[in-house]
Formats: sequence, C-alpha cells, structure tokens
Amino acid sequence: MLSFFKRQSPVRIIAVGFLLVILLGSLLLSLPCSIKDGVRISYIDSLYTSTSAVCVTGLITIDPGDTFTPLGQFFLGMLIQIGGLGVAAIGTGVMLLLRKKMNFKERNIIREAMNFDSGKGVVSFLKDIFVITVIIELFGALVSLTVFIKDYPLIDALGISIFHSVSAFNNSGFDIMGGFNSLVPYADNAVLTLITAFLIISGGIGFLVIKELVQKKFRWRKLSMHARVVLSTTAVLIVAGTLLLKLTENITWLQSFFNSVSARTAGFADVSLSSFTNSGIIIMVILMFVGASPGSTGGGIKTTTFFALLQGIKSSATNKSEKAFKYSMPKQAFRKAAVVSAIGICVVVTGIYLMGVFDPHIELRDVIFEITSAFATVGLSTGITPDLSSGSKILSMIIMFIGRLGPLTIATVWYYGKEERAEYPQGDISIG
Repeated sequence: MLSFFKRQSPVRIIAVGFLLVILLGSLLLSLPCSIKDGVRISYIDSLYTSTSAVCVTGLITIDPGDTFTPLGQFFLGMLIQIGGLGVAAIGTGVMLLLRKKMNFKERNIIREAMNFDSGKGVVSFLKDIFVITVIIELFGALVSLTVFIKDYPLIDALGISIFHSVSAFNNSGFDIMGGFNSLVPYADNAVLTLITAFLIISGGIGFLVIKELVQKKFRWRKLSMHARVVLSTTAVLIVAGTLLLKLTENITWLQSFFNSVSARTAGFADVSLSSFTNSGIIIMVILMFVGASPGSTGGGIKTTTFFALLQGIKSSATNKSEKAFKYSMPKQAFRKAAVVSAIGICVVVTGIYLMGVFDPHIELRDVIFEITSAFATVGLSTGITPDLSSGSKILSMIIMFIGRLGPLTIATVWYYGKEERAEYPQGDISIG
C-alpha cells in the first residue's frame, strides 16, 4: 500500500484521501449509536451525507437534527472540519503533533492542496491555519450562543452554537436544529445573520488572505495583488448580489445580503428558495458558480478565476495589456481561468442532462440550481434533494467531489507522467 502511494502524484493522493474519509464517514454515520431511536437511514443516504460534509457542501437527503444522535452530529461536525481544512492539512497536523518531520513529497502534497506557489513555509503556515480556525470558530460559537441560549437549554445551545460556527466557517451549510428549516426561523435575527455572514466570508476569502490581512494590519496599500483581487471581487459580488436579489425578490435587505453571501458556497438559507422568481434563481446560480476564493473552505470556480477571466476578455476587446491594482496580470492567468471555467461549465451541463434523465419530472430550473449547488459545494436547494432518485444522488455525490477538489485538479488526476517534448508545426485557425 505504501509503495503504491509513493508512486502516485500529490493530486492523486489528495483525491484518494478525500475518498477514504468519505467512506469512513459514511460508516460512522451508519452506526446504531449515531442514529436516533426509531429512525432508519439507508446506506446511500449515509454516504450522501458524508460526501456532502467532507466536500463542505450542505446538500442533505435527511435532516441531521432529526436523524443523528449527539454522537452522530459530532461525527458530522468532524467530517465538515476535515473537509474544510483539507485532508492533507489535517494529516499534516497529526504529523506535527507526533513531532514527525515532513519529507519533500509530503510538503508537495500540502502545496497542491493549499494552492501554494512553492513548498517554502508550509509547516509554519499550517500552524497559522489551525490557530486562525480555532480563534474564528470560537468567536463565532460564543456570539451564536447568545442567540441559541434563548431557545435551547445551555448544553443544547452550546452544542448547536459550536456546530453552527464550524459549519459556517467551513462554508458547509449544515445545521442540527431539525425540520429542514436551516436558518429560516432566525431570518429576522440580525445578530445570528451577521455573525454567520462573517464566518462565511472569513472562510471564503482563504487562509492566505486572512494571514496577510493580520500581518499587514488591514492596510490596503500593503496587500498583495492576490489579496486585493480576492477582497475586491468578493465585495463586488456581495453588493451586486444584494442589490439584484432585492430588486427581484420580496425579501428584506438583511435577507438579500445574507443570501448573496450564502450563495458564495455556504448553503445556509433564511428564506424558502422555492419561492424565488426565475430571475432570482439565475442570480443565485451565477453567484454559486463563481464561489469562494483559492485556499479557502469554499468551492466554485473561485473569485480570482472570475476576475482573471474578465480581465482577459477586457484585454482582448480593447487590445490593452491585462493589469489590475498597478500590477500586470500573470501571463498564464487568463488561459488557466478559461480552462477552469470551461471544465466547470462542462461538468454542470453534463450533470443537468443526466439528472434530467434520472428524474425527468423535476423542473429544469430546479435541476440547474441543484447541480450548480453541488458543483460549487454550496448546499442550497429549492427543496428537491430529499426526493432525488438513487441515480441522481450518486450523480450529485460525484459532482460534489469534483467541485471540492476543483475541476482543474480532477483533470490532472488522470494524467501524471513526463512532459511531452514533441512539437508540431503551427497551423492556422479562424476564431470568432
């Protein structure tokens, strides 16, 4: 087994690591001690829940609050935490606790998992990640406790608060309050709405950006190009989403803001999305597809990909060089962004077609929303998830897995060999 892993690329090892955690999670969630008395759950639903948790999606076929015991909910929370931080990061954390040194290949695996440009400073950065995660999640739990303590006994409120904070920071969208209600009962609670939005945004901008903000003391001029792109694109998408949702839907400004934030791969809902107009659904789909930022707990094609794509289109249309924030864009940025977007679109379109085949009775807009939510690891749904056929559930799991690892990462899983050296004469082709 060890010799097999030694021969594999870091990307393949990461992919296999996620698969193993998903399978282990499905077994833990199937244990009698994890399921409440009188409740029955099929293995495919356990597997679906585990996949959704590890891929930090939040799509559910069964309600965690009504199905799992406190131990089962603990297992679910751990799967969410592992999925959010990444299997590679968790594995490295265990190695650090055991005082074991990492070799070059292990550092390379972390570099691939966290979108590093180099393997330098990996260990120190991982330590920072764990510290940042603990601080933010504890803060979120304490603030959430002030809300939940009013509706639940202290022990229950504490458990719900911790789970909610972990779920929100990791952009997973799971809740354990029961009834498939998500945060609808707290739609008018500004404290819970704002702290949840803060946790979602913190987890979605990426650990690299969080660390840089702290190091540079939140001074905009000292931030790198990457941090500026992430923060500015995130802000524009949130503001634009808020305004457009308010124009199309009969909801409050607070709900518009929260759904704009949550659509960026978080999966919490404080309003029934089945009541949204087609225009509102389109806005949510676009926000979901773009998603969070690189090196974060979220999915989607990522904010930097979206930004690079727009800059490349603008450059081609105006015949001017690609630049932003007084920096020149990397030469391969547009090409990579185009590849990621194209693969993402192919995955979503293929998923829409196949779900239409498996469940032809479901409306097209609901299928589009469901598949996009799975690919971007969002977790929002118009309410069709529990009624999906087995074929659609398996399809959704595959798409969630692709979305969590990233479309470009999945593409490189299939090829790992020497670089091709042969070159052919350049031909001509008309474009546009």
